[in-house]
Amino acid sequence: MKILVINGPNLNFLGIREKSIYGDRDYDHLIGMIEDYAGKIGAEISFFQSNHEGAIIDRLQQAYFDREDGIVINPGAYTHYSYAIHDALKSLEEPVKVEVHISDIQTREEFRKVSVTAPACDHQIYGKGFDGYLEAIDYIIEHKK
Repeated sequence: MKILVINGPNLNFLGIREKSIYGDRDYDHLIGMIEDYAGKIGAEISFFQSNHEGAIIDRLQQAYFDREDGIVINPGAYTHYSYAIHDALKSLEEPVKVEVHISDIQTREEFRKVSVTAPACDHQIYGKGFDGYLEAIDYIIEHKK
């Protein structure tokens, strides 16, 4: 099972930015946690993080050629306004796509309650911290059976 994990802008600053919302664990901790979980369940995980919208779109398009089974994506702030990322996700029919947010976007600022990218995904998970990524992996595996 090949799963791509994409993290958008500012997620490389986990453990630095807004600790009251995102906690004090850093991006490397998140990657390590996902790698450990993948090892236990036998999934092949690749990671991509960018603060640039076009780079995220390029990586999503590459996922088609890489024949990824699933994509876990936290588009960061692009969630709320990037129709370009929405279109890139929508163009990928085969991989199961799960949008993940560490915080509970429904209890934050009004603009965060709207996701323009979620409709292009199969599922959305929010408010479960880093564990949301593991739940997304489980969702992909279950839906690829």
